[in-house]
Amino acid sequence: MPDLLAPTVRLHAAWLEAHDEWGPGLHEDGFGLRSTDEVRSAEGFAAWVTRLADQSDPATPLDAARVPCTYRWIVEDDRVLGGIALRHELNDYLLRVAGHIGYGIRPSARRRGLATWALGRILAEARALGLGRVLLVCEAGNVASSRTIERCGGVLEGILDSDFGPARRYWITL
Repeated sequence: MPDLLAPTVRLHAAWLEAHDEWGPGLHEDGFGLRSTDEVRSAEGFAAWVTRLADQSDPATPLDAARVPCTYRWIVEDDRVLGGIALRHELNDYLLRVAGHIGYGIRPSARRRGLATWALGRILAEARALGLGRVLLVCEAGNVASSRTIERCGGVLEGILDSDFGPARRYWITL
């Protein structure tokens, strides 16, 4: 049975295995990975995990472009299967492009219901934060993600052009 875990240096090798499976140039939603993050070395990975932990603490000051965000890894038998991120609030960019929640499942772990399972659990964390509703955005052609969001109560607001092409915008009332 999978677990949602806070990012940890203990899973460095397992996380790299998942990262390598995505392959170069592919986007891994839900991990908060930036192009400037150096995750191959133990020191770089530890710095990245610390940044993710700091960003989840609302008391930690963030630069103007960032909002507090809770990161969780989807882990089963010490294997990292995916990641999910819950942004505690929306700024203008997140409202237009990314929403409150982003997630990704590594290719070999897809079609098992993991995204639906993880989204259901992160919605409970959103309720605990006091959010009344959350926005989720996915590529217009991403049928699997659309179905996941709809299974968890997502109501389609519409399909809009975003910085990354046409995107489906869903709201889930908590």
